[in-house]
Amino acid sequence: MDAQLETYIHDILLDTVTRTIQRMKKEDTYRPFHEALLSDEIIKSSRFERSFSTSFGQKAVEKISAEVLKANGALNVETQKQIYINLSESKISAIHNHIAQLRNSKESGRKPAWDTDFKEILAVMDVLAEKKERVISDLYWEKDGIKNYASIKTVKPNIDQTAQAKIDLLLLKANDPTANVYYALYYNPFGEKRSDYNPGASSGIFNFHTDESVIIGKEYWDLLGGEGFYEELLAVFAKVGIKTKQLILS
Repeated sequence: MDAQLETYIHDILLDTVTRTIQRMKKEDTYRPFHEALLSDEIIKSSRFERSFSTSFGQKAVEKISAEVLKANGALNVETQKQIYINLSESKISAIHNHIAQLRNSKESGRKPAWDTDFKEILAVMDVLAEKKERVISDLYWEKDGIKNYASIKTVKPNIDQTAQAKIDLLLLKANDPTANVYYALYYNPFGEKRSDYNPGASSGIFNFHTDESVIIGKEYWDLLGGEGFYEELLAVFAKVGIKTKQLILS
């Protein structure tokens, strides 16, 4: 990792932790039931972790991801990329029907399989008029002439978030079959391997273990920064952690 990128990541992480500390001081809350059962240390730690995770997952991950892409030759990198696409209502309806079947798999018997799912949508005849649809992607970039769209989610997304993300990815892919679309989780809370991941209720929307559109943890960061980048990133986090741990304790 080059020095400029490392400095950028260092500053983002330090700022995220510092802002969390400042919020905690301003947003002290009265929780009589918690305070009756738990120690002050546990309550404060829990509040801090939730506040940090929200801020880090919503903002810092996107910023770091975009900068990693730029440092590795990607073009036209954007976060919160808004795009309007024109797609036949036939395909749009097929996409929503597909998601409905997945969410009601007990009756439909439908199981997720990205390649099959997309091919079925693409094969739908455009018998109805086109309709304009808006899609917002958390991360967009171009590399080797290919457009890439990623929907970045928390590591344990709920089924509604996952269903909407798949709708968006199928809309983008149906509009431009040459594009790469990704459902991305920036780390795996269950272990290092994809097979370790437990999607819970969202398992009916994607096959998290085999769908090529799903990237988790190391797969995600190595896609952005190249083979081995995930380990380099963790090393930077560890360096910054020496400072942030002292800040939290002070």
